[in-house]
Amino acid sequence: MFPDLTCDDIFRIETPRLWLRWPRASDIASITSFASLPQVAQMTAVIPHPYPPGEAERFVMKARSDNANGSALVLAIIQKANARPMAGLIGAHPAAAGDIEVGYIVAPPFWGMGLATEAVDALAGMIFGLTRTSRILANVRTNNPASRRVLEKNGFAYVDTGLDFLPARGGLHPCQRFQLDRISWAAARRAGQVKRCMPPMAHQKPDAGGNQPSLTVRHTES
Repeated sequence: MFPDLTCDDIFRIETPRLWLRWPRASDIASITSFASLPQVAQMTAVIPHPYPPGEAERFVMKARSDNANGSALVLAIIQKANARPMAGLIGAHPAAAGDIEVGYIVAPPFWGMGLATEAVDALAGMIFGLTRTSRILANVRTNNPASRRVLEKNGFAYVDTGLDFLPARGGLHPCQRFQLDRISWAAARRAGQVKRCMPPMAHQKPDAGGNQPSLTVRHTES
């Protein structure tokens, strides 16, 4: 589903304020700190609460495995101005009929800063730029207006409201469904309604923490 470009852990996406990169073992403490909070977990389909010991380690290992085999793309959200702690997580997974579904969480200390909006914008640009999918899907719980606003700011269109199965929440819950299709995304980009510019290139540059080169897709505002 995802191209070879994303299947190496040196891959990352750069935005004006963020790095989106593979999660690492060094992120485990940060993931535990926010994923264990009820106000975070309750808005997701898959984060259990109470958060079990070792769950963050399992998550990081699975994310890296899925990234490596191209079956998903899960990235840590890191502020350039504050490399630690991580601000949240964002991911893309295959859905039916060749669609891709995105999800994201942001740690409470970073709420209201527009980081989720910036990260979703960048990930959508990467998906349409590097895959052949024609549509990106996203679901939010009906009691999560902040997440809905993130999608609306990025041009996602409301589809409907229905009961979705949320495994970690133990059953069916009302959710709002959204979609962003390639044609609408491209039209908004041309019209300047959504500021995007992702050059179709990758760069190798030294990582901020050492000598390991990083494969970077730059995503800058127009």
